[in-house]
Order: sequence, then C-alpha cells, then structure tokens
Amino acid sequence: MISLQTKISLFSFLLFNLLIFSLATQKIEEGGDENLLEEWRLASATCVKENLLSSITGGACGYGDLDEAGYGRDTAGLSSALFGRGSSCGACFEIRCVDHIHWCLQGSPSIIVTATDFCAPNWGLPDEDGGWCNFPREHFEMSVAAFAGIAKTIANVVPVQYRRVKCQRKGGMRFTVTGSSYFHQVLITNVGSDGEITAVKVKGLRTGWLSMGRNWGQIWQCDADLRGQPLSFEVTVRGGGTVTSYGVAPSSWQFRQTFEGKQFV
Repeated sequence: MISLQTKISLFSFLLFNLLIFSLATQKIEEGGDENLLEEWRLASATCVKENLLSSITGGACGYGDLDEAGYGRDTAGLSSALFGRGSSCGACFEIRCVDHIHWCLQGSPSIIVTATDFCAPNWGLPDEDGGWCNFPREHFEMSVAAFAGIAKTIANVVPVQYRRVKCQRKGGMRFTVTGSSYFHQVLITNVGSDGEITAVKVKGLRTGWLSMGRNWGQIWQCDADLRGQPLSFEVTVRGGGTVTSYGVAPSSWQFRQTFEGKQFV
C-alpha cells in the first residue's frame, strides 16, 4: 500500500509538471515573442550626422522623412553583411557599447534602433580604419541621437553587442501608394513584430491576390494597373506572421497618398 507521504509527493510532482506545461503552452499561444529576442552578437558602431539627402530620401530603405514615417532619430544604417540588400529595412536592433572604458557610457546602457539605411563599403580603407562597413564586417552607422545613448559622440568607432528585438510601433502599418498605369508600387512603413518584411501581396476589386517583389528598400512592386480599385494588402514578416488589411485604400485613391492598415500584435 502506498503511504500518504508518497501520495503527496507524487501529487506535488504531477502538479509541478502540469504548471510547467501550462506556462510553455501559454508562451506558444501568445505568439512566441521569445523567438524575436536573439542572442547578443559582436559588431562595431560609428555615428553620422543626418544630412539633407537622408532626410528627404530616407536613405536606402526609401522611407523619406523619418519623423513623418514614425521612426524618429533612433535609427541606423547597416553594413552589407546585415543589410541583406534591403531585407533588413525596418528591423529593430538593441545595441550596447562594450569593452571600451573611455568611450562607452557607464553601465553599458542599450538603445533600440530601426534599420533605415545602408552603410556602403569603402574598399580603399582597411576594415579597422575607415572601412568599417566592408563585407563581411557587421557594423552599425548610427544617428547621433542613437549613438549618444550608448557612447560619447566624440568617439570614432566603438565595439558593440547587438541583437534583434521586437519592434514597438504606434498605430497600424502604413501603405504609401505609387506607380503608374503600367505598374503598382507601395512603400510600407511602421511595421511591428520583427519589422522585417519578407513577402507582400496586393488585391484590387477586379483581381485576385497578386504577389509583389521588392523593388528596392521597403518599396514593393507588381506589374498591374490597379487604378480605380479599392486595395487590400497582405504582409508577411521574417518571423512568419502575416497580417491582412482589407480595403485599406478606397477606389478613389491617388498616387503618393498614405493609408493605414492593421498591425502585428
């Protein structure tokens, strides 16, 4: 016969395992956000003053005015090893300065930046002396405002640790429609989740879902004339999540107009 003490021990063991299983299941059902928080990796960082050209074009991602696009000044250009020919546009990175007692701020505070530009390589300079964005080096060319959050701005280049994190956005994704009678383009901004778009589809009133290809940066294109039709968009991000926004733009939409859709949660 099993003693009372043994029964209590078995019950406690089963209860503990049930609790662990319940917590694990809850994390999966909530969307697995832990997958968006990656391990720290080593890189380097410099800062660059925002110039007039970047404020107009939004750099290699095509965002235009970064304040208007909702990204503010906590932004960075990525070396080609990180930029991925534009696939990383809109991704969020947590960065902290490490292992430099003179330039890193005390306590190595971190800051979250959005990838909005490309840091071009300079093959005429060594990797450690001006060629910081040369492949395969992982490097962040941060805005002054962002850099000031982790290091002294008089620093030349500092060693950092970084990891991808979830993007916290206010409001829905924004779709800026451009193109012509021969093709349709859309610039997508303010993307939540991991912020890194991997696939886009568009649908008009008289069409099925049309796959769009990356034109450059975060501008997507398909060869279709969608004028005079209400538009719906389906956006998929790197982590696998998909959000569909139906009837984002009315049939009366005009080129260069921006419309707000749903957001990743």
